[in-house]
Amino acid sequence: MKGIDGSFDVVGARGALAFFKTVEPGKLAHGYIFTGPNGVGKKTFARRLAQSLLCETPKATLLGYCGHCIGCKLLVAGTHPDFVAAEGTIKIGKDGASSGGDEMTARELVRELSLHGYRSAYRVVLLGDVEFATHEAANALLKFLEEPPAGVIVVLTTSAIGKLLPTVRSRLVEISFGPLTAAEVESVLVVQGVLPEKARLAAEVSLGSVTRARAVLDDDESGIREAAFEWFGEALSGRTPDHAFLRLDDRGRSAGEKRAAVRELIEVVRIAARDWAALALAGEDVVLLAADKRASIERLPKRAPAGQLEVLAALGEAERLANTNVSAGLVVDFLRMALAPQRPPG
Repeated sequence: MKGIDGSFDVVGARGALAFFKTVEPGKLAHGYIFTGPNGVGKKTFARRLAQSLLCETPKATLLGYCGHCIGCKLLVAGTHPDFVAAEGTIKIGKDGASSGGDEMTARELVRELSLHGYRSAYRVVLLGDVEFATHEAANALLKFLEEPPAGVIVVLTTSAIGKLLPTVRSRLVEISFGPLTAAEVESVLVVQGVLPEKARLAAEVSLGSVTRARAVLDDDESGIREAAFEWFGEALSGRTPDHAFLRLDDRGRSAGEKRAAVRELIEVVRIAARDWAALALAGEDVVLLAADKRASIERLPKRAPAGQLEVLAALGEAERLANTNVSAGLVVDFLRMALAPQRPPG
């Protein structure tokens, strides 16, 4: 998308674009939270926003960057001193030590939020797919929001807004990101090097998420989507399906990673359940979200409309539980029992 003095290369994000077009330079809030499903461009938009703020070419608008100044080149290279990005859980960390990878400790977060811009009037901290391991870790951000240094802007992204403390959420400007169109998902995949025909097929079953589209493309390697469809069929039949593919017993995975795996299961099962119910209610001419799974969905056990509604309601409740601190294993057990056919009393 072309700006007045530069470019702003994002797909979708119509609400966020409309919002930031109304914000004058110098009147930014100190904290934003980008909410919405995985794979709809929240982190990409945050990085483009950071590049707009750190671009050293003068411009009258907030959004837009030249792409060739030192500020732009440093950001693209990942070496700009005024841009910090971390993903995942904010931990306390023993003696403030980093846990490695892209995660951040609370002490590191406090330090990053206390520094002023070095090359720029701004300093941007991006916390992608953020989770806080403890209330103390969340309080590190809360203290910043209560007394923010001039020019420091923090952007959080999350697909599970309910997991954030209300005190933190209330101090952030919340901007919602909706699903992409199938054409937008396809265009992103093609840019990433996916063959057009494969990109089109993956986009059609993506539900507006590049992440889901990539999962479909990677299914031959990971098998998660295939396993999730099989799990749904087993649960619907009243059997106890194997959920080893979620790796919930792996002690090397954090609780956040396990909850993310369960949320991925729920997303796939929701697609399967929607198509299962749609086939029963609208017949064979209905357009399915998972068109490539039509044959297997047609073989699933049938239920009356009331039973279909119960399944869809159970998925909504499982999604709610997955966005809380309920253990991943308990969420899977709840969903399995809720999907099982209900035996008549007596």
